[in-house]
Amino acid sequence: MMSVPRTTRRTTAHPDLTDPRVGAPLFSTWRVGTPERQRQTVEAIAETWTRRPWPARDLLSYHVYTGEDGSTLLHHSQWASEQAFEAFVKAHRQERVDEIDTAVPGIERVRLGRYRYHRGSAGRPGRVPGSIVIVDVEFDGPDPGRQRAWADAVLEALDAEPDPHPGGIAAHFHLSTDGTRVLNYAEWENARAHREALAAPGEGVGSPTGQWKRVQTWPGVKSSTVSRYEHALGLVPA
Repeated sequence: MMSVPRTTRRTTAHPDLTDPRVGAPLFSTWRVGTPERQRQTVEAIAETWTRRPWPARDLLSYHVYTGEDGSTLLHHSQWASEQAFEAFVKAHRQERVDEIDTAVPGIERVRLGRYRYHRGSAGRPGRVPGSIVIVDVEFDGPDPGRQRAWADAVLEALDAEPDPHPGGIAAHFHLSTDGTRVLNYAEWENARAHREALAAPGEGVGSPTGQWKRVQTWPGVKSSTVSRYEHALGLVPA
């Protein structure tokens, strides 16, 4: 008996970063230019996807976020495996891209990153994040051991933080499959809380402790960027 394709529905719920079924979390960025084009692109994505069946059983969710810069969109898709994503690319991706590009011409697709979930902070159950802060750290070469060690050092600094800002909710660390990057998907109560934490004494969101100094002076860090986003669209199978 053939299974009936599942439909696609919108959701306001944020993704569960710790879902054990997710074997291949993917993050990508698009540059669209203006806040109005951000809004138009989000709606084009929603329209394109909800008019079609959910494309794959192994796609657990797809979320889009608008950048505080007024230009960028962050995409986060949760796949069971990279093989499932590659099958989607071959069978379904191009027609969706073409329809979105027809609705909003001139989208610049900046980068697609392939990751594995590493670890996260305990979080504060029941709190819905109003701001997602993406910390993207790039190292000077591939080294999976260094990726893990750096992420673990940040979590140790967070655990030892003497004066944590009450607006912080959780931090989720992802390691790029090429061994060169760590992506921290940090959940905050709102953007103001994150800005207040950055403005406090010390570098970054932490106090001037030995643990944070170790993180900030880690050898081999090539670059580190911090970007704030708001959750704009969630798509899941119905």
